[in-house]
Formats: sequence, structure tokens, C-alpha cells
Amino acid sequence: MPSKNLMAILIDSRKEHAPNLQKILTFWGCLIKTRLGIHDGVLDNCSDCGLIILELVGNMDKQEEFAGRLNALPGVKAQHIHLSL
Repeated sequence: MPSKNLMAILIDSRKEHAPNLQKILTFWGCLIKTRLGIHDGVLDNCSDCGLIILELVGNMDKQEEFAGRLNALPGVKAQHIHLSL
């Protein structure tokens, strides 16, 4: 049965919180197969909030621990999503 593990991450105050978020993403990078970052605005009108969507691989317990580490950051909300048919 096909399945996918994803994580949606919402970040507020990107300029303030992004450095710590990036450190955690780098540390847990072996679980990340695909990463897509989205934010509103371009050039001089860049939004201060953003959305990151991850496709995850590996151990489910590690993925949950990863989500917990992200949710411990101020201005960050992560939700682990398991989809299967």
C-alpha cells in the first residue's frame, strides 16, 4: 500500500526565527527527502511568515521527535502528516 510521510511547518517572524529553524532542519536533514519553501511577496515586499513542506523518509519515531523539536521553537508550528491509500 503506497504511503507518504510529510511535514508542514508554519513560521512567523521569519527573519527572527529562521536561523534556529534552519539549524534544526540541517541536523535532521537525513530524514528530509524533499523540501519546498513558500512565502508571500517578492523583492522589496517579502512576507515575514512562511510555509515549508517536507517529504520525510526513515523511522517514524525519529520523524515525530523531529516534529517535537520544531514545535519547541518560538514562532514555529509543525505538523507531521502520514498519508496512505
